Amino acid sequence: MSETSVEAAAAMMGRASWASRAFAEYRKDAVDRIVHAVASAAESHAGEYAEWAVRETGFGVAEHKKIKNIACSRGIADGYREHDYVTPRIDAGAKLVAVPRPAGVVFALTPSTNPVCTLYFKVLLALMTRNAIVISPHPAAREVCVAAARTLAEAARAAGAPDGVIQVIEQPSIPLVEALMADERTNVVVATGGSAMVRAAYRSGTPALGVGPANVPVLVDATADLPAAAKRIVESKSFDNSVLCTNESVLIVEDSCADRLLTLMTSEGAHLLDDADTGRLRAAMFPGGSFDTRFVGRDARWIAGQAGIRVGANCRVLVAPIELAMPEEPLAREKLCPVLGLLRVPSAHRGIAAAKAVLRITGAGHSAAIHSTDPATILDYSAALPVLRVSVNVGNSLGSSGFETNLAPSMTIGTGFPGRSSAGANLAPEHLVNWSNIAYNADSTVPFGDFTGLDPWRRSPEGAVPPYPHASNALDSPRRSHPSHRPPVAEGDTAFREQLRRLIVEELAQIMKG
Repeated sequence: MSETSVEAAAAMMGRASWASRAFAEYRKDAVDRIVHAVASAAESHAGEYAEWAVRETGFGVAEHKKIKNIACSRGIADGYREHDYVTPRIDAGAKLVAVPRPAGVVFALTPSTNPVCTLYFKVLLALMTRNAIVISPHPAAREVCVAAARTLAEAARAAGAPDGVIQVIEQPSIPLVEALMADERTNVVVATGGSAMVRAAYRSGTPALGVGPANVPVLVDATADLPAAAKRIVESKSFDNSVLCTNESVLIVEDSCADRLLTLMTSEGAHLLDDADTGRLRAAMFPGGSFDTRFVGRDARWIAGQAGIRVGANCRVLVAPIELAMPEEPLAREKLCPVLGLLRVPSAHRGIAAAKAVLRITGAGHSAAIHSTDPATILDYSAALPVLRVSVNVGNSLGSSGFETNLAPSMTIGTGFPGRSSAGANLAPEHLVNWSNIAYNADSTVPFGDFTGLDPWRRSPEGAVPPYPHASNALDSPRRSHPSHRPPVAEGDTAFREQLRRLIVEELAQIMKG
């Protein structure tokens, strides 16, 4: 890593560390004002940044990305409006007082597939818990993420947040990212992206919250509401061209209801492939057995065209029958595009076994879906599969991510022990704050103190913090005039461009690897 990059990283982390210490003294009303201002700014740019993300990355559908951007801005702020991660919690019966302690500096990695909504989500969680955040955007979505981070940083600062509470790496590189993850002033790394980047976060020596890959099986049994299941599966699989990791990957359906379900799915925009077209699709998407990342986030008609398959104008999802769920079958792997593998099984019991086989390929710990009205089957399915969330009678894209269920709404899905992740739940604000416990003597003769109305924090909403004196990444660009704060390596540099290329290729390849 060049000297200039070292200097830039050191200045950025110094500023973030200062901002986190200042922010940790803010009261609840001040935090609420900042969160509201940032959520409003994010929501107002939801459509603009959705179109920008599609234009820059080539992934997904702008209309659907706008929905996600709104859900991860105003939706997140409203969803946690009544939650309090600032005020001490008093349990007089247990004679305990819990005092919240923010993590400090959050280093957040964001993916190319869901860049802006993930950025919005992580920024708001950090602010709710009084943390500073440094964002490392995926190089393929760098421009839109830098613009979005600047917008949110300005809104936070205008609302009274410390200058530097939100920062972004404007020219990401592998050495710079590694240096920031390992920097002693980074308190936690939150990694959303490919397996290579998540593993790097765990190796950094800094506490990390990372997630593993998905490969979602969806079982439809004979008791299911078939019209509803057909509609929900097609809508979920086509939503944003399947770039959410929670999208369905392999459809497993009981023989007794399979023909009816597939007919209903066809009326919703699915196209069932015959054996010949399935072979063409397999060859196009997995040349030499490896996934061709050109297909990530592309629509079903484009994918069909690349494979030489004729489909109707209303085609939204391609359904490809396969014989077995095994590693040698590429269509049984995760596919971040609107292509579903299809397995027909003689019974729900056999369907559960097939779903377990899908997850043995990849996706352990992540999520699964089922469409059924039989509680016994639902419970057997959930108990047998090594996943930490099972969505029932809902599209899994927005079901396991919590936007159409009562799970925590999240763009970071913990895979827990089965997925070799430190986080097992959907990432939520409580993951970015610890609680110090004041514990009184349990003897009933020892009185408990009266903490009612006490507040240890000092800063009111009007108590704005002065700007950091030597900001490395401020919106008014003081670093451009300070000799110690030159920008990182120029993007035109050949070695730097090669680093970016390798990061993109490796991450996408790891996402798709079976």
